[in-house]
Amino acid sequence: MSATPIVQFGTSRFLQAHADLFISEGLKGGRAVGPITVVQTSGDPARALRLRSLALQNGFNVRIRGLLQGAPVDKILKVTSICKALSTAEDRLEVERVLRDEAEIILSNTTEQGFLPRPEDSNPAFSQAMSFPAKLAHLLFSRFRANARPLQIMPCELLHENGAALKARVLPVAERLSADYARWLETRVLWVNSLVDRIVSEPLEPAGAVTEPYALWAIEACVGLTLPCSHPALKVVGDLNEVETMKLFVLNLGHTYLVENWQRAGGRQSFVRELMEEKNIRADLFNLYMDEVLPAFAAEGRGAEADRYIDETLDRFANPYLDHKLSDIARNHAQKVAIRIGGFLGFANHAVPGYRAPRLEAILARRAG
Repeated sequence: MSATPIVQFGTSRFLQAHADLFISEGLKGGRAVGPITVVQTSGDPARALRLRSLALQNGFNVRIRGLLQGAPVDKILKVTSICKALSTAEDRLEVERVLRDEAEIILSNTTEQGFLPRPEDSNPAFSQAMSFPAKLAHLLFSRFRANARPLQIMPCELLHENGAALKARVLPVAERLSADYARWLETRVLWVNSLVDRIVSEPLEPAGAVTEPYALWAIEACVGLTLPCSHPALKVVGDLNEVETMKLFVLNLGHTYLVENWQRAGGRQSFVRELMEEKNIRADLFNLYMDEVLPAFAAEGRGAEADRYIDETLDRFANPYLDHKLSDIARNHAQKVAIRIGGFLGFANHAVPGYRAPRLEAILARRAG
């Protein structure tokens, strides 16, 4: 079996339609670092079939449906970039071996809950009950002891400065294992910040996903950076914060605003596109963007950019070909309100002291209360 210089933690349908697809396309033209080992960190037995199916020799399908510059797109692409599928619950020693002997780049896209610290993180030995960062600290220890080769880690979680955030959670665990190990992680491992953007609406069985044409993988430029592949959706940027604030405070905020009102109205619709088919709801969201969101970006000198992105976002929400479930967006809703709406209000008040956004302020106050 081929060596896998890319190790991916997480089996999400998002990664299947994003990084896994881009790397698959890159491999066909010799424009990727290499194939992937996928590692399931949850140990969820209900996802065992999906895990195995990711590494089938004939690959899995990603269906792209939507509008691209006004023209309909409906095509199926085959993803064949994944060679191995492992679980930390069942295959920990093999995971450690791959990380020790093969890995050059680590990707991750774990759940918000999986990223948060847990009491088990202080255990002296690996535990399946640990958070993902603690598991990663224990799993990489074997590489440090065997060869201490440099490594690049590229989280895809939707966290501000996600590379730095993961590093901050891994280092305290590593310090308890060995001060020299923590120093290696600090100095010889490159922790890359990135931002991902693609609406992946539903899974295919047993593996694969349905997604929109739009895709972005913005990677922050840094010394020593190695790109996992070459692809039109992958862009190296000097200031990731500008990309992040636009996505978080327009697209993600818009999703959370729609879900908040959908829940309060009794949740009759199932999909985002159904909300956008109702003229009053689309008009309300447009007015929110114009009245409460756009002025903050305009104050930062980014009004024209935000205006274009708002138009693009409204079209993406209205995509008639995607069944983007409101119930999926509603998961961890309180946390999303705090990050997306609360975060925007902080951003806006920094741009314009005393900034007012009555509808957004009301949502934040309800959730805080």
